[in-house]
Amino acid sequence: MTGLFAALLNDFAIARNASARLYYLAEETPECQVGLLLGTSKYAEGHVNQYYRARIEAAAELFHAGRVRAILVSGDASTQYYDETTTMQRDLVELGVPEDFIMLDYAGVRTLDSVFRAKKVFGLDRVIVVSQQFHCERALYLADAVDLDATGFCAEDTPYTQSLLVRSRETLARAMAFVDLNIFGTQPRSLELDERARRASR
Repeated sequence: MTGLFAALLNDFAIARNASARLYYLAEETPECQVGLLLGTSKYAEGHVNQYYRARIEAAAELFHAGRVRAILVSGDASTQYYDETTTMQRDLVELGVPEDFIMLDYAGVRTLDSVFRAKKVFGLDRVIVVSQQFHCERALYLADAVDLDATGFCAEDTPYTQSLLVRSRETLARAMAFVDLNIFGTQPRSLELDERARRASR
């Protein structure tokens, strides 16, 4: 019971910490050089993942509104059969974002990796994180740990009644984020630039 209370308290603290730095309308979002688009699978249970679709549309909206000048897509591309980053890049291009303005981080296997690598590998000091509100809140908590100045642009979420399981998992993910930062001092699995990203930057 004590553990559950601690997890809920941590969940609340992370949400409260981020609340003043979250935006929902592109025209109200402060301008920033780079948007950090957090990856997820395009398909879930045989259908297009609603979280994926909303994130892609939100990132494209920020770009077309002139709020960001480039988008860093960070996701899991750990095998040749699963590549979130390239898929997201392709769909951003279809929404009118020029490929030259999209950077790819193939090693964003966890949110911690995506956020830490934005700072430590890509050398960014300030970003707008693009994801659903619950995810942005955790990403901003992680960003604070590496002195990455981050705000969040919240993509459309699913109705609360349809996302109870996801929200429950988020509480556990936030507890893990606390443990990663304050107990284990967890670092990204890699602090190297993927060879594919090197080739693209030449």
